[in-house]
Amino acid sequence: EQMIKNFLIVQFIGSNDKLALRINKDFFIHNLDKKKIKNELLVSEILNFLNNHNVILDKTFSVIVNLGPGSFSGLRISLAVAKGLAISKKVKLYGYKNSDLVLFNQENIEKLINTNLIEKKLIKPIYLS
Repeated sequence: EQMIKNFLIVQFIGSNDKLALRINKDFFIHNLDKKKIKNELLVSEILNFLNNHNVILDKTFSVIVNLGPGSFSGLRISLAVAKGLAISKKVKLYGYKNSDLVLFNQENIEKLINTNLIEKKLIKPIYLS
C-alpha cells in the first residue's frame, strides 16, 4: 500500500536543481534556473509552484528532499523549507541520497519511492566541501 500519494520532491544541491510535484495522478517538473534562483528565492519558488497547481498542504502530503552530496547552502535551505512545511502544515518529510536518483524524472522518482530508498528521518545531509 503506497503511503506517499501526493508529494513535492526538492533537488537543490547546486547542480541540475529541480522541483517535481505529483498531485492527484498529475506529475509536473519545474527546472530551477541557477542564474535566477538564488538561495533566498527558493522558498518563494516552491510556494509559487505549489500554488500554481492548487496544492493543499496537509498531513496527507509529503515533501521529499535530496540530502546530497551537494552544495552546503542549497542543502541547508531546502531542508529548512521542508522542515518549515512539516512544522506549519504537518506534511510528511522524507529524504533521499543523490546517488539513488540518477535521472530526475517521473519514472525514477516513482521507483525511488516504491523501492523505499527514501528515509523517514532526515539523516545528516552530505555537504561537498
